Amino acid sequence: MTEISFGTDGWRARTSAVTRDRVQRIGRAIVAHLSETVGADGPVAVGYDARAQGAEYATAIAGTVTATGRPAVVATRDLPTPALAWTVAEGPYAGGVMVTASHNPPAYNGVKFIPANGAPAPLSVTDDIEARLPSSDTMGADDPGAGLTDEPTDAAVDRRDLRSTYIKAVLEFVETDLSGRTIAYDAMHGSGRGVVDRALTAAGATVRQVRCSRDPTFGGSAPNPGPDRVDDLRAVVEDGPADIGVVTDGDADRVGLVAPGVGYLGESLVLAVLYAFLLERDAEAEAGDVVRTVSTSSLVDGVAANAGQRVHETPVGFKWVAEAMAEHDVVLGGEESGGYGVSGHLQNKDGVIAAVLAAAADAEQPLAARVHELRSTHGPVMQDRISVACPDREKVATMETLAANPPTTVAGHAVTRTEQTDGLKLYLKEGWVLVRPSGTEPKLRVYAEASDSPTVERLLSAARERVAAVTP
Repeated sequence: MTEISFGTDGWRARTSAVTRDRVQRIGRAIVAHLSETVGADGPVAVGYDARAQGAEYATAIAGTVTATGRPAVVATRDLPTPALAWTVAEGPYAGGVMVTASHNPPAYNGVKFIPANGAPAPLSVTDDIEARLPSSDTMGADDPGAGLTDEPTDAAVDRRDLRSTYIKAVLEFVETDLSGRTIAYDAMHGSGRGVVDRALTAAGATVRQVRCSRDPTFGGSAPNPGPDRVDDLRAVVEDGPADIGVVTDGDADRVGLVAPGVGYLGESLVLAVLYAFLLERDAEAEAGDVVRTVSTSSLVDGVAANAGQRVHETPVGFKWVAEAMAEHDVVLGGEESGGYGVSGHLQNKDGVIAAVLAAAADAEQPLAARVHELRSTHGPVMQDRISVACPDREKVATMETLAANPPTTVAGHAVTRTEQTDGLKLYLKEGWVLVRPSGTEPKLRVYAEASDSPTVERLLSAARERVAAVTP
């Protein structure tokens, strides 16, 4: 069914395309996958984020599941995707379904399937689910509806609080005392509210809330953390009482940090900070590798090398990070978009535990000091990315054209070698450039890394021109 296609992390589309009929068809396909391919019994856990129609569609999916004779449990309130994933991994569930478009703008919605291990669904699973999608005429069409409620209204649905036990597990894993600390938390009006702030408060911190009310429109913009989207949070940290600031995206599987004297920490810098902190906490452990995607900065490589550990590079998409986390002895996996997974807790990205770990790291040594040490030891490593519009139907042809005739120089820097682990990566004497198709939007992503920001900007500009020249 071409109208429903699972990308890098589930199916996402504009709200006009995400109808009750289609989410119910996905629910039926998931049940068929669990029964016929996996052979798994057990209930299905269903969650949803703060978007309009989330509760309505979660109830519809649960109804589709129970109609097949399989039990379903629906969250009593919108919740973070990692909370549902952890619940599935730790409970008796055959799998989970999350109604979410994560960090996408409010005009989008979507659905993720979570296997029993709580990890992102691999391609073999999503391909099987797609192949089992019933046609629309077998279930009847429907429209999106309005359905703006905080919780499912179908009395027949088994509704449970899926947040409290998860918060307790996060705190037991991190084991930190944040007494005397003040932390600003920005939920971006998403599903991290009432979870991240609860966890930090339970650990002893005083929490200053920013955008911690539910708003299905997320204030009219994408609930995607970034340096240009956290002005209020930055003000509480730089001008107010907060020691650090934490922000999560719409479904709280991504995290961003703000620290005094540093400002907004780049996502790759956060990965290096968290990795170094986890190595400190378990200094005697033999296993301490790290996983990062091909688009993530090499800054964390220096931390691993100094500790005698290895770096495992994967394609973009946390499903690949999770697979590497399962295959190797690692403590942390991460990607440049702000998703981090902690081994021993959840084989998936989790902005909630990352936020609590960051607060714990800052309590032991200020983040600004940690950043200074990283930069002093490993040198400045700057990175940025841009997007170039490219229709989905043209992505393959554009990437094939680029790979068939890669440039020998980029902004005057000679290309020393190329790799095609995911897209086309051009290695330079100092730094690299990567071009790859987005798995969730009609765009090509262009990344660059160098030792200073002006060089990064020149690399991105040159790469943009090259990509635009071959994009139909």
